Amino acid sequence: MSRLCPAAVRPQRLAFAIAAMLPFGTAFAQDAAPATTDAATLDTVQVTAQRKVENIQDVPVSISTINGEQLGVLASGGTDIRFLSGRVPSLNIESSFGRAFPRFYIRGYGNTDFRLNTSQPVSLVYDDVVQENPILKGFPLFDLEQVEVLRGPQGSLFGRNSPAGVVKFESVKPSQETSGYGKVGYGTDDMWNVEGAIGGALSPNWSARASVLFQRRDDSVKNTYPGPSDGYEGYDESAGRVQFLYEGEGFQALLNAHARKLNGTARLFRANIIQPGTNNLVPGFDRDEVTQDGLNYSELESQGASARLSWDLGEYRLYSITGYESVETMNRGDIDGGFGAPYAPGGQYGPGFIPFSSETADGIPKHAQWTQEFRIESAYAGPWNWQAGLFYFDEDYRVESFSYDSIFSNGAQSGYQRVRQINDSWAAFGAATWQATDKLELRGGLRYTVDKKELSVEAYNGTKGDLAGLLAAQQAAYAAGDAADPFLTASPEDKKLSWDLSAVYKLNDDTNLFARVATGYRGSSIQSAGDFNNKTVAGPETSTAFEAGIKADFWDKRARLSANVFYYEVKDQQLTAVGGANNSNILLNAEKSTGQGFELDFQAYVLDNLLLTLGSSYNDTEIKDPDLNVAGCFACTITDRPVRDVNGDPTGRYYIDGNRLPQAPEWAHNLTARYSIGLGDGSELYVYTDWAYRSEVNFFLYDSIEFTGKSSLEGGLRIGYGWDYGNYEVALFGRNITDQTRIVGGIDFNNLTGFINEPRTVGVEFSARF
Repeated sequence: MSRLCPAAVRPQRLAFAIAAMLPFGTAFAQDAAPATTDAATLDTVQVTAQRKVENIQDVPVSISTINGEQLGVLASGGTDIRFLSGRVPSLNIESSFGRAFPRFYIRGYGNTDFRLNTSQPVSLVYDDVVQENPILKGFPLFDLEQVEVLRGPQGSLFGRNSPAGVVKFESVKPSQETSGYGKVGYGTDDMWNVEGAIGGALSPNWSARASVLFQRRDDSVKNTYPGPSDGYEGYDESAGRVQFLYEGEGFQALLNAHARKLNGTARLFRANIIQPGTNNLVPGFDRDEVTQDGLNYSELESQGASARLSWDLGEYRLYSITGYESVETMNRGDIDGGFGAPYAPGGQYGPGFIPFSSETADGIPKHAQWTQEFRIESAYAGPWNWQAGLFYFDEDYRVESFSYDSIFSNGAQSGYQRVRQINDSWAAFGAATWQATDKLELRGGLRYTVDKKELSVEAYNGTKGDLAGLLAAQQAAYAAGDAADPFLTASPEDKKLSWDLSAVYKLNDDTNLFARVATGYRGSSIQSAGDFNNKTVAGPETSTAFEAGIKADFWDKRARLSANVFYYEVKDQQLTAVGGANNSNILLNAEKSTGQGFELDFQAYVLDNLLLTLGSSYNDTEIKDPDLNVAGCFACTITDRPVRDVNGDPTGRYYIDGNRLPQAPEWAHNLTARYSIGLGDGSELYVYTDWAYRSEVNFFLYDSIEFTGKSSLEGGLRIGYGWDYGNYEVALFGRNITDQTRIVGGIDFNNLTGFINEPRTVGVEFSARF
């Protein structure tokens, strides 16, 4: 087992060694000795990447899946959806809100914007319903069949805001067979992770399934400042789902209702934890302590429902998918990460230099999302098949932003803004497949989308006065040439055509070659004016991607390989200039950005009782816009070329042409190994280890020494005993077992503030299924 440990083998060398074997994979399989009839084999993986159930090996898309056992292992520490980060090639997930607001990146392509009306180029689809608002994307993972990660644009069948890819979650459905499970885990910091499900028949036509999750952890970080909060990083979270399935003659209805409640700590910012001139933690850093004078909390409630209906009409199948989602949330944090300021009474501040105090909150007091899709597909016996449909999306919500005076007014509110955003979108789409020959299948799809968005400021009360005062100030700035747009309302409308073409060639019964070209787009984004910046609008971005690869089963189904190379271009990519010395948050369109690389998924029963999986990806991203520049940080060391005024003096802005995209590691690798020992009578002892590596990342659009995150290698270990043929199990587990500490994000407008990864968690878990 030690030879498989990434601590002993450099992940890059391991990936290159596997990649070097790819051209010979088929020949190697043919030369392998035949397996015995009772040898362990890999199960066929079914996916719905093309909106129908297919063998993953037959789909001309770069796809990775995470099955139920893997999800259970990764989630054993009570962590949120971010535990998926790095667990499949080219997937990164991070957050500056903690558990409430995950940001997804595929192939280095994502969005670092932290505002609650932002959009992301990675679409998240939960039980066939798109989760558009970034808060909705954090719904916990429990009682799932599997997770699918679709890389590259999915603009034909999944539509808007999927130019980087799609992450799909599918819950376990009800059935006529009584089944369920229960799981209880306990670990570090009084962590509890409890989940379970039960389902079965209600009548010959009706079945149901109910699933629940509860997670909690005590505060693990002590606040040494005598402020309003004495501890951080604790949480209580619960979620539930109930489903009803009707199965009749030629008709099926799956009804779903779900809800979530979170009460815990928002992202914990830590002042001056980065050593100037390096990206190291300061000497003596203690992850168990902070010194802050502001409040910190995260509250969230969401609920939703869906109805998935289908009719079997012989050679045709008709589908209707109706979805509703709603969320309310509030997150408040001490953004400067410390206490005081030079102008505070007594002039006390720390840790390190705190130039000014910053304490803010953001929330959604009202939200509603409705979606409706009608789709029809053919089920011909011949070489042609097709599907077509209509999609409608409606979202209406408010976003509130608060600022607080934590020095002179004991945390009293000092500023407020409420905006309303309405988003209406509809689309018509179609796709077709043609079995051109016994070996060659061709596919294509089209989608036409109309996307309307409107943002308006409904209330404003800050340092510039009321709403009328803000508008007057902006108009004056516009007249003086200091502002581009004095108006508070924007209503962009986009009309886009997305398409894809792909081919699958069956090299032999176990090996397929595929190639694909696809386009996608993300609708316009709007951010309102505020104390530090004017309203900005970023126009729609469009992406075009090319990929080609191989999917193969070999060693008599004991091993499986999927590998591909890709290249993509994003035109007018929406970027967010976060922070900077002027503390603004501005939307930009880059002329172009590009990405290229490869991805590899490999699974094999190396022995009948040893299952090994390996994922690897290389992502080379680059911003290409010679004139694009952004404001620099307050206290960091920037290595980009500065913008100079007519006198040759630096302006505090820097060109970002040639920089890689933020939060886009070049290298990412993941490895799992499960070794079991059968003990007879349906019992076994097993060891399961998993590791995820990523190379360094930029936190912001500019390149700086301090705000470059170091490479990371986190591992997990699980030792378990199962009996009654897997129906019962008890296990010891550890997450981040080396207790590695890494800075994973920063705040750049005030000081060298950063936030860090999850600590080591160890515990015990018992589970039962029936």
